[in-house]
Amino acid sequence: MKVTYLKIFLHFFLWLLLFIYPMASLTDQYLINRNWLSLASILVAFYLNYFVLVDGFFLKNKKLQFYVLNVLLVVVLYILIGYIIGNTIFHPSFNGEPLREIRSGAMTTVQVILPIILSIGMCVGLKVNAHLNKNKLLLQEVKQTQLNAEIKYLKYQVQPHFLFNTLNNIYALIDTSPIKAKQSIHTMSKMMRYVLHEASNNKVPLVKEIEFLERYIDLMQLRVSSNLRLEKNFPIINQPIKIAPLILITFIENAFKHGIDAIKDSYITIDLEIEKKQLKYSVINSSFPEKEKITDSGIGLENLKKRLAILYPNKFSLITKEENNTYIAQLTLNYKE
Repeated sequence: MKVTYLKIFLHFFLWLLLFIYPMASLTDQYLINRNWLSLASILVAFYLNYFVLVDGFFLKNKKLQFYVLNVLLVVVLYILIGYIIGNTIFHPSFNGEPLREIRSGAMTTVQVILPIILSIGMCVGLKVNAHLNKNKLLLQEVKQTQLNAEIKYLKYQVQPHFLFNTLNNIYALIDTSPIKAKQSIHTMSKMMRYVLHEASNNKVPLVKEIEFLERYIDLMQLRVSSNLRLEKNFPIINQPIKIAPLILITFIENAFKHGIDAIKDSYITIDLEIEKKQLKYSVINSSFPEKEKITDSGIGLENLKKRLAILYPNKFSLITKEENNTYIAQLTLNYKE
């Protein structure tokens, strides 16, 4: 509404200046009247196109009708101007003798018609530009809606995936260690509260994301064998850093799921660093090529890559590689807006 009022005010102010200008710059009343008549014809042509002809014909691909109607409009205005100029107000006289001669000929015709045509062209340019901008905004809104829907879909994929993995661990503890199973359920309830409430936001404080990781690691350690060596390095966050939720959990999930052997020595090293505007995150774990791997049904790393590509375009680097019985996952993220 404010934009509409501003536009009306600007139009009114501009035309007011144009009509005042002849009075300020000319002393001959005939020339002032002639300028006002020319401005009035320009105003009629401009706003007839602005409110009717451009929207009704030009932008609806009825260009032939548009051009024909504007030719008729120019002819009608030209005839009206010629008629009005013949009025006595444009022929001042004294004792029946004209005080000045009115110029005639091709130059006068050009002076009358050219400004009208230019005003029509300016109107078409303004309306087409506004139409293109409107279409551009609509296209951006559609794209943003599609991206938001895809982000939600990918995020909701993470939640049941996380829940499935966690329940599997708790299920394995019920018979062997009921007390640990109860502790796991309590820890899991806190984690689910985070997943359902905090993680529904577009961004979450990095501090809370780290708390979530810590709880998940504690939960996973309840059922792993004693041959696992786990090292973790999480920084003390003293600045309001926010990131997209649940983008750090994938590396740790994969490490616990695929990097631990029931008999052989295993290790997981988790490192998170904050350097200026970048977050550097890596998880390095043991790998057992001879052990049959269980796939994640397309969820996990692929999901993470898609979310990062949407949320942080050209602002991240994701590297995963396996070498010398070691699996390395590294993420470098520019978390600033």
